[in-house]
Amino acid sequence: MLLTQISFSQSKTATNTKELTNIRQLNDSLKAVDSPELRTIKPLTDSSSASLLKKKNNSDSTAKKYVVIDSVNVKISKDSLDAPVNYTASDSGVLEIRNKKFYLYGSASTKYSSMNLTSSVIEIDNSSNTAKAYFTRDSTGKVLERPKLIDGEMETESDSMFYNFKTRRGLTKSTYTKQGEMFVYGERFKKINDDEYFGARARFTTCNLDTPHFAFKSNKVKLINKKWAFTGMVFPEFESVPLPIGLPFGIFPLSTGRHSGMLAPRFTTTQTFGIGLEGLGYYHVLSDHFDILTRANIYSYGGYSINVSPTYRKRYKYQGALRLDYNVTKINFKGDPDFSKTKTFNVTWSHTNDSKKRPGTAFAANVNFGSSRFNRLVANNNALNFTNKTNSSISYSKTANDGSSNLSITANHSQDNNLGRYDISLPNVNYTLNTLYPLKKRESVGESKWYEKLGIGYTGSLQNRFTFFTQSATDTTVAAYHRKMSLGEILDTMQWGATHNIPITLALPAMGAIQLAPSISFQEKWYGSKFSRSWNGQKVDTLIEKGFYAAREMSFGLSANTAIFGTFNFGKNKRIQAIRHVIRPSIGLTYKPDMNRNSYYTTQIDSLGRTARFSYYEGSVAGAFGEGKFGGLTFGIQNNLEMKVRDKNDSTNENATKKVKIIDNFAITSAYNLMADSFALSPFNIIIGTSLFNNVNITGSTTLNPYKVDRFGRQINEYMFSEGKLGRITNGSLSFSTSFKSKQGSDNKNKQTGTTGQDVDRIITPEEQQRELDYIRNNPSEFADFDIPWSVNVGFSMNFSRTMKADYSGFQTNFYSSVNLNGDFNFSPKWKMGGNTFLDVKTMKVGSLSLFVSREMHCWQMSINVTPIGIYRSFNITISPKSGILRDLKINRTRQFYM
Repeated sequence: MLLTQISFSQSKTATNTKELTNIRQLNDSLKAVDSPELRTIKPLTDSSSASLLKKKNNSDSTAKKYVVIDSVNVKISKDSLDAPVNYTASDSGVLEIRNKKFYLYGSASTKYSSMNLTSSVIEIDNSSNTAKAYFTRDSTGKVLERPKLIDGEMETESDSMFYNFKTRRGLTKSTYTKQGEMFVYGERFKKINDDEYFGARARFTTCNLDTPHFAFKSNKVKLINKKWAFTGMVFPEFESVPLPIGLPFGIFPLSTGRHSGMLAPRFTTTQTFGIGLEGLGYYHVLSDHFDILTRANIYSYGGYSINVSPTYRKRYKYQGALRLDYNVTKINFKGDPDFSKTKTFNVTWSHTNDSKKRPGTAFAANVNFGSSRFNRLVANNNALNFTNKTNSSISYSKTANDGSSNLSITANHSQDNNLGRYDISLPNVNYTLNTLYPLKKRESVGESKWYEKLGIGYTGSLQNRFTFFTQSATDTTVAAYHRKMSLGEILDTMQWGATHNIPITLALPAMGAIQLAPSISFQEKWYGSKFSRSWNGQKVDTLIEKGFYAAREMSFGLSANTAIFGTFNFGKNKRIQAIRHVIRPSIGLTYKPDMNRNSYYTTQIDSLGRTARFSYYEGSVAGAFGEGKFGGLTFGIQNNLEMKVRDKNDSTNENATKKVKIIDNFAITSAYNLMADSFALSPFNIIIGTSLFNNVNITGSTTLNPYKVDRFGRQINEYMFSEGKLGRITNGSLSFSTSFKSKQGSDNKNKQTGTTGQDVDRIITPEEQQRELDYIRNNPSEFADFDIPWSVNVGFSMNFSRTMKADYSGFQTNFYSSVNLNGDFNFSPKWKMGGNTFLDVKTMKVGSLSLFVSREMHCWQMSINVTPIGIYRSFNITISPKSGILRDLKINRTRQFYM
């Protein structure tokens, strides 16, 4: 049934018959044009249908409205379409009514359903429902507006196109299309349906030039849009020169999202492992929320490694990744004097949840647990080879809805790969009750009274820990001393401890610029073990007694602090206009009674009869309280220094200024015990930190002990001040880092950047990020940025401490410092050289050194990586496409040497 509403005006003398005649005449003229858009108006072919013409009353007698309802079955023309066709043209349009053809000239466009055809010239044949498109040339012979067809997700550009609106099939000549990172060209392409195309004499490449540097050619091809391309015999060519070697068929992935498939291996040869295939694997997508990656390395000497990496995700809820590694490392052939076989494993797991899903509840995991020799035996990864300590943590926390309390449960692990030592701590429970104000009124008007600011809180923790050793320690002496332990021996090392802390605070009204704050603190610790040390005539023995033990401590304090500001002005016309110095001194009076005198004892430590004081709880999980009472002063001073300079970069305001930090923080703290008969002055703790010019980061800390020591390094009650010295530096740390780089070169928008082909929606877990960073760090030449002519990064770290020797014969200084340096530079627009190194300052030995050379070749890149120093010394040269979709198509030569 066809329903058409028509509105028009007429004079009072008009008749109904004349109105219907006008409608028929209008229909006849529209039928001659035969436009699909105008066929929606149908004539009344039967006079009996006039009874269906219903006249409606209207207040205006000069206007009449009619509703025409045609209930007669109308035969639709065979050449009609299911959707309108829209035409536009900037120049002109010519309509041939007799031949039913329509010509469009100049930026012509035809839209039908999901199809959009644009060209310089378009010819529409209404009788056959076809469209033809061609390009034109200007007076100089330049091609103007090549035909472009967008049909669904398929976009093509050709010399000429033929398209049938009804069958949705088409034929194109000299066609270009882009599928993900792949550029496809074919002399002829036939469109079969919305997704399938057949082509003749096609070319595949990832080079975006009209004449690509390389390509794969085939006479026959089947293309499934955004998924796959299958070819017959395929031949590679470089610089338009075909190679005589071909493949019987070709399969090209064109999809940009996740999809299952094989992972091509990399061929390598090493002196220690033999000939091998690395990275052979399979990636399988199980669902939108779960996938799994399996890889394997196989070597001719018999070694192999397998890793399985499943990942999971639930958008707006959680995400995580698991990686299981198992390695069987065989160095040299069996029977060789240097033959060795080692089995290692490693497990990593990372998990995070979205805090918006369950506010106040959080669960996170970052696990890295495995054999102590696993990192050392990973080939061609200096960063991992020198990682001697790894840590793991799993945590769950819950915050009350009103924010008054917080509960957290954690499990931690740390291991020293050099010593083969594993420390496991689980479960650890922490509970915090935020400060309560019991004297504060529920409904108060105006400012609160001073006593209403009395607050009381609570913090409690429970820790459990056990330790074990393995025989795979790199230090054979340590490994022999710490032999492999049985399960019973591991359980014997288990310790537990609990801590309770109740702070009481009161904020008094400010006394001018001085703020006073009294406080009371009560702390109690519970222990599951007690340690008793005694001299057996040759060495100190330690006896561990299991049970329940407790110790407590209480302190009272009153602190005062203020701030002093000073500014030195140089004048607004100066480059440096002012320097501002902020001093924040603080002083406190503290009293702590000696509640732990019974927890300390004296024992002999050597054959000379020297003695030392120990706590029964020294070395426990909760830690021991200090000995003796304290009644004295705590004092400190904090400094901040910054200057105001004229901002030359602000061109809009010549008087614009900016702040530059000179010293972010410089603080000194100490204490003096008025109740002690010796060693009353506590060591001075000094901290400094600054970020000069927003580019140089410096942080440092040290401890100055004001007392002298004897020849054994033991402290005596005499000040260093008597010798004109402030004190002895007992420990400290200093770190320095900065980076410099030249300005970025010109931005070439048409430059082929060599994308990775990674889906932007892909969820990257911290473990995946770290492994990608490791790959970049060990293969810097593959990621060289030629737009930055040069860059340098420098880092220095140093720390030292004074600790007592294991036999209690004196003190020893543990010192460690290192320098990290990496950088690169362009010695031509297409050549870049760089490297990174690590220097142990104590031994003045280079721990690692890696050098690289990279050559920019537009869509290809050549990289050379050399590692002449380290556990694994290697050399490799790689020539590979930049495109991530063809990253496994590379020419690679690798040599590795295990030291």
